[in-house]
Amino acid sequence: MKCLIIAAGKGTRIKSKGEIKPLVPLLGVPLIERVIRTAMEGGADEFIIITGYEGDKIALFLQPLAKSLNVPIIIIQNNEWQKENGISVLNARDVLREPFLLLMADHIFDPAIIRLLMKQTINKNEVLLAVDTDKTNPLIDMEDVTKVLIQDGNIIDIGKTIDNFNGFDTGIFFCTPAIFTALNHAKKIDNDTSLSAAIRVLAKNKQAKAIQTHGFWIDVDDEKACEKAEKALMKGRALPARHLKT
Repeated sequence: MKCLIIAAGKGTRIKSKGEIKPLVPLLGVPLIERVIRTAMEGGADEFIIITGYEGDKIALFLQPLAKSLNVPIIIIQNNEWQKENGISVLNARDVLREPFLLLMADHIFDPAIIRLLMKQTINKNEVLLAVDTDKTNPLIDMEDVTKVLIQDGNIIDIGKTIDNFNGFDTGIFFCTPAIFTALNHAKKIDNDTSLSAAIRVLAKNKQAKAIQTHGFWIDVDDEKACEKAEKALMKGRALPARHLKT
C-alpha cells in the first residue's frame, strides 16, 4: 500500500524543539521517522513524502532511512509550501493512481487505525477519514483541532470553526484519486486548497466517509502537544523509541 505523507510546513509553534518540524525528536526519534515506521506497522510499504520548508535537509534524513528500512521513499518538493495543505497533496497526483493512505508528518498514532481503514471497502471516488468520536480526549487541542460532523457514516461538515460537530479529524485518510479532483474543484470554485475544503466537496455527494475510532493519536503541533505525546509514548500508547531502532 502506498502512503503519502505531508511534511512541508515550517512549524513555528514547535520551533523551540527543533528548527525543522518533521525532524523534531520525540524520545529521540524524529516525527517523520515515527510516522513512517508506524505506517509500515499498519501495512504501508511504499512512501511518497511531500517536503517544503528545508526540504533538502529532510531529504538528506530520509535517503539513508529508506535504505535502513528497505522501503521505497519518493521525495517531492512543494515550492508553494506556505500555502494550504491541499497544494502538497496535489503535488502527488501524477504518482498516485490507485487507493493510498494519506498522513501528516506531525500526527503520531496507533497503527491499528491504519489497519482499520484498510479493512474498509472503498468505492471509486470516495475518501475515508478516521474520525475520533471521543469528545473528551485529553490529547485534543480544542482551539486548533479540525472538527467533523458525521451522520450515518457520512461526513456532513468539516472545519476548525464549525459549531455543530461530533468528532475530530485525525489526519489519517484512505483516499482514491478523487481527492485530487475534489481539491481542484475547491480551488476553482471556492479558492480554497485545504484538505477540509476537498472533503466538503466530496461530502456533498456522500463520497466522504467517516470511520470512527477511539484509538491513540495526537497532532504534535506545539510544545504542549510534544510533551503530551512523549508522556503517552512513555505509557506505551504507541510505539516507544526502543521499538523503532534498527
